[in-house]
Amino acid sequence: MSPNPPTRLHGALRPSHFRPRRWRGAVAALALLGLLVAGPVIAWSALGHKLVGELAQRHLTPAARAEVARLLAGEPDPTLAGVATWADTLRDSDPERFKQTSRWHYVNLSSDSCRYAPERDCKDGQCVIAAIDAQRAILADRKQPLAARRDALKFVVHLVGDVHQPLHANARNDQGGNKYQISLRTDLEPEAYARDRYVGGVMGTNLHSVWDYYVLAERGLDLAHYADRLDHEPWPPTTDRNALTPASWAGESCRLTELRQLYPVQNGQEVHKLDRTYSEKHRALAEQRIRIAAWRLATLLNEALAPPQ
Repeated sequence: MSPNPPTRLHGALRPSHFRPRRWRGAVAALALLGLLVAGPVIAWSALGHKLVGELAQRHLTPAARAEVARLLAGEPDPTLAGVATWADTLRDSDPERFKQTSRWHYVNLSSDSCRYAPERDCKDGQCVIAAIDAQRAILADRKQPLAARRDALKFVVHLVGDVHQPLHANARNDQGGNKYQISLRTDLEPEAYARDRYVGGVMGTNLHSVWDYYVLAERGLDLAHYADRLDHEPWPPTTDRNALTPASWAGESCRLTELRQLYPVQNGQEVHKLDRTYSEKHRALAEQRIRIAAWRLATLLNEALAPPQ
C-alpha cells in the first residue's frame, strides 16, 4: 500500500500499506469512505476487523481467554475487537514502525494459479503470510517478554483479518483493486475531507474501498448487532482442516477474487459504475470471509495460548 497522510479512527483511513504491486491492510472506522486517486487503501474497515476480533473472542477456550486478558491488561479496550485496528493506527502513533511493517498486510501472488512461492511473493518475509507465522511464533513463546507477546497478539488479530479480504491477495497488477476506479452511487456520505469526491449521491472511489467498506457498511448495523447476527449462523463456518495455514488462506482469497467476479463485468466488459446492488450481491461472501477469519483466528489463538504442558 502506498503511504499517504494519516487518518483518524472515525472515518475512512487514508490509503496506506501497499507499496509493491497491489494492495493494502486495514483500518479507519465505521466511516471509511472513498479513497480515490490518493492511492491504495487499507484492508477491512474498522467494522470488518472488529467483527473478526469480536467473533473470535466468543469462541476462545477459557485458557486462551484468560491469557488474552492477561496480555491485553492496560489496553484502552482489552479485547480482540478493541485491538483489531492497532496495526494500522501505528501510522499515527509510530510512523517508523508502521513503515517497517506496512508490507505485512498483504501478499502479491504473481501466479495466475494463486500458488504461493515465498522466494517470489514474500522476499525477506515481508508479506502477510510470513508475518502471521512469525507473530504467531512470538505469541506462543512464553519466554518472550510480555510486551513482545502483546504486540504479536495485536498483529495476529489484525493480519488474520487482512488475509481473508479477497483483494489482499489477488493476482492482478492493480494494487488489490486500488487502481480500479469506481463511481459508486451510495447514500453513505463521506466526511468533510472527502466530500469533494461525493457529488449528487455518487462517490469517486476504487474497487478496494468498495469491497473493504461499503459491502459491509451498507447493511447499516453496528458492531454488536452485526456480530450477533453473524454468530447465529452455524459454527464453525467451515470444517476444512487442511486450510489452517496463512498460505492456504491467501490462496483461497486470491481464487475467490476471480471465481466470484469481484471485478464487476457486464456483457464481457469491465464495469466502473456501481450502486448498492454490488454490495448486496457480494455481502454474503464478505460475511462468510469475516466468519471464517474469526474461526481460524480463534483456532490459532486457542492453540498458541494453550497452557504449557
